[in-house]
Amino acid sequence: MESDNSAGFTYLGRNFSNLSVNDHSSAFSDCNSDRSGEFPSASSESRRLLLSCASDNSDDLIRHLVAHLDSSCSVDEQKQAAMEIRLLSKHKPENRIKIAKAGAVKPLISLISSSDPQLQEYGVTAILNLSLCDENKDLIASSGAIKPLVRALKMGTPTAKENAACALLRLSQVEDNKVAIGRSGAIPLLVSLLETGGFRAKKDASTALYSLCSAKENKLRAVQAGIMKPLVELMADFGSNMVDKSAFVMSLLMSVPESKPALVEEGGVPVLVEILEAGTQRQKEVAASILLQLCEESVVYRTMVAREGAIPPLVALTQAGTSRAKQKAEALIEFLRQPRSGVTSNGGRSSQL
Repeated sequence: MESDNSAGFTYLGRNFSNLSVNDHSSAFSDCNSDRSGEFPSASSESRRLLLSCASDNSDDLIRHLVAHLDSSCSVDEQKQAAMEIRLLSKHKPENRIKIAKAGAVKPLISLISSSDPQLQEYGVTAILNLSLCDENKDLIASSGAIKPLVRALKMGTPTAKENAACALLRLSQVEDNKVAIGRSGAIPLLVSLLETGGFRAKKDASTALYSLCSAKENKLRAVQAGIMKPLVELMADFGSNMVDKSAFVMSLLMSVPESKPALVEEGGVPVLVEILEAGTQRQKEVAASILLQLCEESVVYRTMVAREGAIPPLVALTQAGTSRAKQKAEALIEFLRQPRSGVTSNGGRSSQL
């Protein structure tokens, strides 16, 4: 599998390398376990009892619950077992390995394909909780979880969709799974969730897309799925709390040539210039990085960016930004001030389109 996170080129004899933005640790955080609230079928007393039993004799309890996930059991028995397994794996991280070793993964994956929305939701969320343990990720993927999770992402309850996105994110942290998830049809569904979901869904979708799009072929899938439209919309809304996440995803996609006309078509240039003017220091650096990649080989785009008034905030960034932000701003200013004298990284004339 090919991973692609770099951005660098030569212009007017200067080498601009390592211009990708990698300070994303506080913009993206891993999905937590079981964030879907309380269990309507479990009273506080039964939850306390379950946790008490689990602390004293969790192995026997886990074996008992896994046995009741079987398709020969009633739907109510399966729901109760799945609900308790997701509770055990939520509150007791050490139980995640025990539950997987007890054989719970395959029957839980079967529940994800259930026609019962609540049973599907419990299966998705239990798999999410188990996937938080690195030792379980290969087992979950090799047991066939990806396609059912994608179906839940398409047809599940809002909670199932959010938790399916989160589970796919966790599985995508194994490099070999990134392309498999991309080829399963997950990316258009994540783009749709990014566009139409609530805040938590948008956050989970953007984080999953950021992880998946470190694989080159997934970047093109995301652009073809129309990702630039929701990214631009979220970046334009400073109150969305999604500016950083959206900008990081967009920056990652800019190495795909198809991303550039898509960004421009969706009105991304004035949004990025506004971020240069009014964003946080980190947002300004990411915006400069995106515009730098946009303008690398196009006179038309350089002219467009300059006419939007990018040079004054870029000059300000060279005076007050971080060392990386200053480097990016300086490189972009050179492009914008000499829009017709650029050369490509291969030393040829730059494209006029």
